[in-house]
Amino acid sequence: MESPTALVSLIVGLPLLGFLINGLAGLSSEKYRERKSFIGILANLAVFIPFLISLSFFIGYASAGSEALVVTLFNWISVGDLTVDIAYRLDELSLIMALVVTGVGSLIHLYSIGYMHHDPGYWKFFAYLNLFIFAMLNLVLGNNLLLLFLGWEGVGLCSYLLIGFWYTDMAKSDAAKKAFLYNRVGDFAFLVAMFMVFSTVGSLDFDVILNNLDMFAAGSVFWIGLLMLIGATGKSAQIPLFVWLPDAMAGPTSVSALIHAATMVTSGIYLITRLSPMFVMSPEVMMIIAVIGALTAFVAATIAITQNDIKGVLAYSTVSQLGFMFLALGSGAFTAAMFHVVTHAFFKACLFLGSGSVIHTMEHLKHKLHDQGKHVEFDHQDIRNMGGLKEWMPSTYKTFMIATIAIAGIPPLAGFFSKDEILMHAMNMGYGEFAGAMYFTLWGVGMVTAFLTAFYMFRLTLTTFHGSFKLPQLFSEAKGSEQFLHESPKTMTIPLWSLAGLSIVGGFIGLPNFIAKTFTGEKGHINWLHDWLSPIAADIPLTLSVPAEWVLMMISIAVAVGGVFTAFRMYGNNQQASSDQLLSDRFGSLYGVWKDKYSLDEVYQGVIINPVVKISDRVLAVFDMKIVDGLVNAIAGTVKLTGSLTRYIQTGVTSSYALFLILGVILVMSMLLF
Repeated sequence: MESPTALVSLIVGLPLLGFLINGLAGLSSEKYRERKSFIGILANLAVFIPFLISLSFFIGYASAGSEALVVTLFNWISVGDLTVDIAYRLDELSLIMALVVTGVGSLIHLYSIGYMHHDPGYWKFFAYLNLFIFAMLNLVLGNNLLLLFLGWEGVGLCSYLLIGFWYTDMAKSDAAKKAFLYNRVGDFAFLVAMFMVFSTVGSLDFDVILNNLDMFAAGSVFWIGLLMLIGATGKSAQIPLFVWLPDAMAGPTSVSALIHAATMVTSGIYLITRLSPMFVMSPEVMMIIAVIGALTAFVAATIAITQNDIKGVLAYSTVSQLGFMFLALGSGAFTAAMFHVVTHAFFKACLFLGSGSVIHTMEHLKHKLHDQGKHVEFDHQDIRNMGGLKEWMPSTYKTFMIATIAIAGIPPLAGFFSKDEILMHAMNMGYGEFAGAMYFTLWGVGMVTAFLTAFYMFRLTLTTFHGSFKLPQLFSEAKGSEQFLHESPKTMTIPLWSLAGLSIVGGFIGLPNFIAKTFTGEKGHINWLHDWLSPIAADIPLTLSVPAEWVLMMISIAVAVGGVFTAFRMYGNNQQASSDQLLSDRFGSLYGVWKDKYSLDEVYQGVIINPVVKISDRVLAVFDMKIVDGLVNAIAGTVKLTGSLTRYIQTGVTSSYALFLILGVILVMSMLLF
């Protein structure tokens, strides 16, 4: 048995090694770039082997019930009172996250072999993916806030590189810059929070922070929690910093699945859960988290019902589901939030990869038509140009439908149990002493959002896969063009089926205890995840009665079924145009607001970006040219003038130099004497 230090080093180091080999070899050798099979296998092993090692740690931890394992590799920083080690922590929370990152990451790497096979930047893409996994593992395994922050910034950098992977397209390049800049706003707040933590306890290690919570005054806890929340809203795409994530769909679809479904966007939830004992000390911060989460979930869901880009719908769906997770955090349901992180990783990665499979086929159709001389232009990501694809893409359709049922909250699939637990905790907080009425309202907002989720996801699935193909003229214009619609290769469908299977069974790790209590009495306890995370997550206990929990579950099921039924009524007959028009007529100007995405980008452009640009042009640019450049030019001019004057005494005559030497000696002697 290898030592824990060696194994942990492999978990973190192998993705970095994969990045270095593919990156440096691909950069220096054109022949290496052509070895796509080797590149793909190497990148996959660099993530799959860490998954197996993490799984072995998880099995050993679960069977032994041991304490957290901290592996220190070396001292990183030692300045004054600040000492930071490169140290990794294996405990209940970090192991769950490591399994999600490496497990789902492995499936996405496998999918990318087929999806990116014809891309000339194949080697570079896999190098970036491996680097992202390395950064994410530092984030979730780091034993201190600074190492976590290193991973936090690393995933931000990799997000920039992967979103703008096709950087020759300016729209994609702009989307990458937008993601990078919005994340910097939150990251600055996170940095200030770290400074405050260090000034209070003199350390950034998690053990020291959580063992000295009594040193935090009520005011400092509020501001530290609020600043960390701002950081989390940037990374996890919450109001007001969520607008970068929908634009991030400009990157390859497998990037969307990895970064914006399973890993990076859950960083904020992980951070708050890791420090949950500190957050529960401030009910005000908890309420703010819950309000932001519920509001984000509702706003993103209303936008999603108006979108026609297949990845755009899923992007706003991701923002909405992240809002549910923040509602859980703010309701003291940290375990439920992590539960939804896990189930969301399964079904949302499946949905994103399924959308990539559809896009892959639609692109293939367009290219084949062009090869036949039929230059038919259509948006291959617009669901209004799809329909009936289940006939040609049975595996993609079945897995997409499974994931849709899961996210819609239909039992017994994974999304039902995690979402139901979140809503129960929101209701539970309504009976608490602090802001009870507000939490009742948030529960209502969550229920409405759950209905919208079921509705817009089945709208997407029915429009894409059911009915008839929306562009039948293509079949008449190009002989045999229907044959160009085909299922994706095995390297893409195997990950889809794996994720679909996890979407079916994943919810059973968090079965609600009240089901067991109903049949076995008060001792019934079947929520494995709650028991597993109980040493880490400072959950506020549920005080609802068993009958009340059954009623809330029935309401949740009815709401989800209602959303599905409404979607089938409106979109089941392949009548998207008329159904969208019906929605527009029913909601009037409100529908226009949703379709315009609440004009948030325009608001930011007008309120923040344009004023900053004007101030920069009219004030800062003038200050730079007149003051900064003027000062530099003045110093240079003074030196030049001094040089031009002193050059006249450099005559080259020895007697002149002797005279100046004598005068200098007399001057020095006079200073010494007098």
